Amino acid sequence: MFRLLPALLLATAIHLVRGSSASAAAPNIVDLEYVKYRGNLTFPNAVAYLGIPYAEPPLGDRRFRNPVPLDTHRIGQEAGGKVVDASVYPDFCVQGTTGGGDAGGAGSEDCLKINVYAPAGAKPSDKLPVLVYIHGGGYIFGNPRNWPFDHWIHQSPNVVIVSVYYRLDSLGFLATPEFNNPAVGDFNPGFQDQTQALKWIQQHIEAFGGNPRKVTINGQSAGGGSVELHLVANGQEGLFSGGIAQSVYRTPTPTPQQMQPLFDFFSEHAGCGTGSTVQKVACLREASVSAIARAQDLASTSAFNGSYKLFHPVVDGKIITRAPTLSLLNGQFAKVPVIVGSTSNETEGESGSVSQAMSTLYPMLSEQDLAEFERVYSLDGFTSQEQQVGTATGESTFRCGRSALGNAFGATTKAWTYRYNQPNPTQNTPAVLHAAENWMMFLGTNTGFNGTTTFTPMTPTEIAFAEELIAYWLSFVRSEDPNTFKLERSPEWKQFFPTGQAALQRMVLQQGPGTTTDVSGSFMEHEPSVETERCAFVISKAGPEQD
Repeated sequence: MFRLLPALLLATAIHLVRGSSASAAAPNIVDLEYVKYRGNLTFPNAVAYLGIPYAEPPLGDRRFRNPVPLDTHRIGQEAGGKVVDASVYPDFCVQGTTGGGDAGGAGSEDCLKINVYAPAGAKPSDKLPVLVYIHGGGYIFGNPRNWPFDHWIHQSPNVVIVSVYYRLDSLGFLATPEFNNPAVGDFNPGFQDQTQALKWIQQHIEAFGGNPRKVTINGQSAGGGSVELHLVANGQEGLFSGGIAQSVYRTPTPTPQQMQPLFDFFSEHAGCGTGSTVQKVACLREASVSAIARAQDLASTSAFNGSYKLFHPVVDGKIITRAPTLSLLNGQFAKVPVIVGSTSNETEGESGSVSQAMSTLYPMLSEQDLAEFERVYSLDGFTSQEQQVGTATGESTFRCGRSALGNAFGATTKAWTYRYNQPNPTQNTPAVLHAAENWMMFLGTNTGFNGTTTFTPMTPTEIAFAEELIAYWLSFVRSEDPNTFKLERSPEWKQFFPTGQAALQRMVLQQGPGTTTDVSGSFMEHEPSVETERCAFVISKAGPEQD
């Protein structure tokens, strides 16, 4: 079953019930009281409800504004008493470029939907723990269809999983100081979309068999960065009880003032370069998606010479009040258990010098800061300049999130950390690069341009390792401990503590040797002191405008 691709799963789904007269007792129909949805029975024990709206469409005047809660009365009226089909993946949110020279623009603005994966026949009294997945893609691109969860439910039909679509790139993160006036626009609507989805889940997940008081948020890359933001942001109380942050994207969190040059460039190239900022925003609300897509893609190239070239979350002063690392250092975060980690070799670039690479990634670093980075990441400690620069950028942008969150949560709640150490077999390199675990956990997926992906077959050994990973993750979702429901062959995952005898222990996640399917290759290790020291240095450089 693990070899089946999501499209094939849907095409061969067992539709036990068809037509509007179907009983709500059917294993693939859910009654939300305001409407009934029919999902796909993609396994005998798993249902995928696809494209469930959680907010009003952010169209017209709602562009660049916070999401509006779903008008459930409207949804019910439109259904007219019929069971609504939820067996097809919805349109994904408008995409930006992946940075590989490709053009974005595919997708729809009417995309504030979720996919819900639940055990067949689940009912409100089941009160199953819930996993909410926030996809990655640099806040620029990403399509939840590319990371399916049918097989997770098939393996462990005692949880409910929700995957969230949220606005991306300029449509999700356009910023100008004028947005301090809500009549003009709102900061971070893409992040607010995620929050609105969590609020919808609190109200309606019981109908799918879920427990709104036991919700774990999980994400990778920008999804991991989003998890970090939810952990420190205002207004998140009661929306989740745990977090799993994979390869936390520690990109700068600039101020709206610092994003003004990007706003001006984007406006001009979208055909809205004249008049006041208020007039430009009004014009941008009338611009076509094609004009928006071309302008946001162009801003990420050398055509724009500003310091901040990407549309990312900003410090809005109300919900995101400072760089996340500063909140972690000050103890201002949700006191919940977490899992956090990264891959062994992920990086943000290996060319140039350390100071050149770091000044590009973190424009607010001073000359003294850059000199210190050159010293801490001295070439003497590496086998090549590529490894030197790759480690400096990789630790600062992704890998040191393990220390930033592990230290904060390990000292106050519970934390488990990891190093993912299994290469993506389709990349033909021994290096374990960014998103390698996605290939393993989601049926051999490799993200392509404009919301596409390619699924490749998995060997029995890879399938066995994927099962091991899924078991650790869902054990944490079910019990706030990755060990409670782990596979019997998997080693105990010891907690991470910042200090003391058991300090700095982390799990190395890798598949078993050879072609084995019944032996785990994972093991515990102590974090190397040189890495601990480098990450302490990186974290010390967190400032008002950088994570």
